[in-house]
Amino acid sequence: MTTDKHGSSFDELVRIMSILRAPDGCPWDREQTHMTLRRHLVEEAYEAVAAIEAGDDDEIRDELGDVLLQVVFHAQIAAEEGRFDIDDVAAAIVEKLERRHPHIFSDAIANTPDEVIARWDAIKRTEKERTSLLEGIAPTLPGLTYAEKISRRAVSAGFEWETVEDVWEKVHEEIDELKATALGTPEAEDELGDVLFSMVNVGRKMGIDPEQALRSTCNKFIRRWEAMERMASEEGRDLVEMGIEDMEALWRRAKEGEK
Repeated sequence: MTTDKHGSSFDELVRIMSILRAPDGCPWDREQTHMTLRRHLVEEAYEAVAAIEAGDDDEIRDELGDVLLQVVFHAQIAAEEGRFDIDDVAAAIVEKLERRHPHIFSDAIANTPDEVIARWDAIKRTEKERTSLLEGIAPTLPGLTYAEKISRRAVSAGFEWETVEDVWEKVHEEIDELKATALGTPEAEDELGDVLFSMVNVGRKMGIDPEQALRSTCNKFIRRWEAMERMASEEGRDLVEMGIEDMEALWRRAKEGEK
């Protein structure tokens, strides 16, 4: 651990944050609130994920630092209001980890990841004194992740298809219902949502993270599109002025180039 005259680097981060928030500190930092910072917390988390996916250790380190800054920032604001401080935040997560890992810190038994998750969810429901199994899932999650969490909660109560083939039947049923709706109607939006939710369950059954799968496909599309643009430019043509047949020909070439 890096240390200096102020102690650990973490302690120094907390100290600097308090200086920035002081009456004579940074004007921008001083005017921030939990609400104004909330989007930054989300953005920094996504940037950290991007660095992890890229496998760049320097970027991962830097982006995790940005996430940590957001945590310390929020804790500093709360400390100024006499609500809690960063030590309370750390103490709370330490207590939670010990409480939700009785198979490590007590005499409970959980031999598989699925058993660990089931026990975690059961303990969490007891802690929160929730009246519904689906209560407490953050609606601000990305849509596919939100759907996947809802689905997993329902499955934990036994509301589940026996096989992935059963889920595929549901998918085809939902697609047929979507096809039967008029374009651009509320009914079409509702049925499209049903199709997507059904596909999330296919992914869950197949052990695939639907959010990650879609992100990977988006990245693949970007790679191929950029390859199409390069090929068109090399031929002295403008991609956006091409007809669909020429575009599809370039798409096939871009796809083949990846192999």
